Amino acid sequence: MGLDDIDRRILAELQADASISNVELARRVHLSPSPCLTRVKALEAAGLIRRYVALLDPQQLGLHLNVFISISLKQQNRKALQAFEDAICAREEVMECYLMTGDADYLLRVAVPDMQALESFILEQLSPIAQVEKIRSSFALKQVRYKTALPLRAAVAR
Repeated sequence: MGLDDIDRRILAELQADASISNVELARRVHLSPSPCLTRVKALEAAGLIRRYVALLDPQQLGLHLNVFISISLKQQNRKALQAFEDAICAREEVMECYLMTGDADYLLRVAVPDMQALESFILEQLSPIAQVEKIRSSFALKQVRYKTALPLRAAVAR
């Protein structure tokens, strides 16, 4: 599906506020509501819009620590990688998990309320995973930038 300027404007508006009504979205992108809804449904069907979510405030939920954890595994074969990924995806504290190049095999972003919760997560959840060899943590002192909107100017849809 190719993206034209109207599709990009629709995606930008929905990234900014997915709760807006179709009528308001249509007004903002200068379409009538029916063709706007048709385009949104096409973007959904093509997989460009995966889902709609609410972004919650971690501070108000008591999740005060944003921790980046580098994990090195004992082995890097497919079976070991998959076993680790299956184990880590079952942990609700893990917000993001990336298979990396470089010194560590994985980089996790974990949201926890405090140091005690982090210690518990590391000792009771991470350390027992059979593939884990090394764990290194870094704490975010300040969130300088956080965004969920993807850059659309140069985006090319498949």
